[in-house]
Amino acid sequence: MTTRGVAGVRERLERSLERWQEPGAAELCEAVGELLGGASRPGEGLQLERLKPAVYRLKVGSTPGRALIAKRHPPAVAQTDRLVVERWLPALDLGDGCPQLLAAAAEREGSWVWHVYEDLGDGNLAAERLPWRLDAAVDFMAELHLRAAGHPLLPEARWRARDHGVHFFTSNVRDAVVALEALATPPRDVPQEFAGARERLLQCLYALRDDAPRRVRLLEEAGGPDTLLHGDLWPKNVFVSMTPAGPRARLIDWDHVGVGPASYDVSTFLYQSAPEERWAILRRYREAVERKGWRLPDPGALNLLFHTAECARYAHCVVWAAMALLHDGAEWGIGELMDFEHWFRALRPPLAE
Repeated sequence: MTTRGVAGVRERLERSLERWQEPGAAELCEAVGELLGGASRPGEGLQLERLKPAVYRLKVGSTPGRALIAKRHPPAVAQTDRLVVERWLPALDLGDGCPQLLAAAAEREGSWVWHVYEDLGDGNLAAERLPWRLDAAVDFMAELHLRAAGHPLLPEARWRARDHGVHFFTSNVRDAVVALEALATPPRDVPQEFAGARERLLQCLYALRDDAPRRVRLLEEAGGPDTLLHGDLWPKNVFVSMTPAGPRARLIDWDHVGVGPASYDVSTFLYQSAPEERWAILRRYREAVERKGWRLPDPGALNLLFHTAECARYAHCVVWAAMALLHDGAEWGIGELMDFEHWFRALRPPLAE
């Protein structure tokens, strides 16, 4: 691309980002201009679509396929994301299991890092839940867990990213109790019904804390080997396309990548699937891993493992909301905690008995 062309892309993109007041917009625009090289001509159309906070789709011109995804990360998350793309998945011979990372740009003060990826389109599993797509997603999840189990990359992944094992459950339940107990006297005005919701939520957490020894014992005895986990395996984060070799699943948004038992990922996927699909999903996953020598626990034990993982995720969210209210007086924390009281009391194991 000519100097004029690079400047044109940078200026047009920067103007589009101004309304969102994005930090590091100038650095991102420079990186995108250089990335496009000769692919953009002066005066060519440029469209910027905000997909969600800090995530944008950039389309240049009208030619299909010329689209990019830009996502803003905290530096630590940007580092683990780069490791996923450049080291961890390639080490498992699964380098095509995520979008290509095409460019990166750090905000001048170092508070944020922009990553620019190939655009996989809109056909995620939540939008296009066809049976063959669902099967491919389950097969990829099983393949990821099988290949990563016991792999030498796990110590680095646990250190650089997250630990989704026993500690994630016990520490989040304990911290949620401590944070909620500290809100006996809230730092700001709250609705009258907040006190009752807080007390009922505490009772849920007390019961979970009392049951922790049984759940921890099951995790240790039947949880299986630690493996690499996507950590946020919602259908919206799964893309499946048809290739000459057959269906191909790819996962986006590896922000919660970590290490732990495979049941953590499977739990997320089941809870985000319709109840009538869950037994078939588990059956396909079981068949995939048992062909390679794994032996999963019986359905009752698996159901408790899945429920334990979801409880840990709920407790983690309670901690964040409670701490935001306690330390910052964040109004959103009030509503979040009252919502989680309802959700926690309604939470059941994912598989119908």
